[in-house]
Amino acid sequence: MLKTSDFDFKVSEDLIAHEPAAKRDHSRLLVLDRKTQAIEHKYFYDVVDYLLPGDLLVLNDTKVIPANLIGKKEDGGAKVEILLVSRKQKSERDKQGSEIRDQIWECLVKPGKRLKVGSRVIFGDGVVVGTVLEKTESGEQIIEFEGNLDGFMRKYGEIPLPPYINAKSEILNSKQILNFKSQLSKRYQTVYAKREGASAAPTAGLHFTAELLEKIKAKGIKIAQVTLHTGLATFKPVYSEYVEEHKMYSEYYEVPKETIDALKAAKRVVAVGTTSVRTLETVFASKTQRLKGETNLFIYSGHKFKVVDAMITNFHWPRTTLIMLVSAFAGKEFIMKAYQEAIEQKYRFFSFGDAMMIV
Repeated sequence: MLKTSDFDFKVSEDLIAHEPAAKRDHSRLLVLDRKTQAIEHKYFYDVVDYLLPGDLLVLNDTKVIPANLIGKKEDGGAKVEILLVSRKQKSERDKQGSEIRDQIWECLVKPGKRLKVGSRVIFGDGVVVGTVLEKTESGEQIIEFEGNLDGFMRKYGEIPLPPYINAKSEILNSKQILNFKSQLSKRYQTVYAKREGASAAPTAGLHFTAELLEKIKAKGIKIAQVTLHTGLATFKPVYSEYVEEHKMYSEYYEVPKETIDALKAAKRVVAVGTTSVRTLETVFASKTQRLKGETNLFIYSGHKFKVVDAMITNFHWPRTTLIMLVSAFAGKEFIMKAYQEAIEQKYRFFSFGDAMMIV
């Protein structure tokens, strides 16, 4: 059995990217060739040189919602921070056939111990009220909301930036910090994001600009979309000792028929991000090829890739399902060698960091 500790490595604090590159496509790009085991050092705008006419570039068009909400506990008024992670696909119908109970979300709550089943959280002087329906074994809470949650979220919610992002609090005043976070929030969306529902960005796509995508198209490379609303499955660490024991969370995905047709016609499929990889591999994992639904596909060593021929991805946290996925694709030893070289060459890591292309 694979040990989670086999996917551990050290990244010094100075290599963690707390903000993006000045220009999206000016991040560095580490190019790995699986056949020759060669490693090249480029910039992201060079990615067009590694894409060939007849290739299909597959993008995840999910859009991060302002899912970070601040409320107060009805009993006592204590502050509660809630992150909407994924909408539960549960609904009921009344006698007239109208859908009800459609505002049930899986949430991360801070501090989690402050709430129990039945606790109510008040948002905006009662404009929205959340009631805890369930507390899961792994720490998430299932909360049902009453009121105009979408409206409140758009007006008062914040884009949930990764928790390790440093808001430069030591050198900026409060107004400057707000402006800094606002700019980061804009950069924490891909330029092609359109399907709302993610609680985290598909970060490999953050490097693309509209101009670069046009240059790619002009070279004869087709572009297609899938949707996977990034949530807990993507960013939750692996806590189990053995990889196979990890329970993957479900995330909603959708693949247009046009994308399926494009996949069948492509000479090579280049997936942007681990979320695109998991979506494509989910669809082609069964003969029925379900084009939408929930996926909890966990890709690690031994997975037989059915559709993805190359991928573009970021540098991931140690001991995560993401580093396990890229290791399954390129080989663990090659990936660990590449990561070590990236560390030595001072590449920038994680969400706002540099990128890697594996061919």
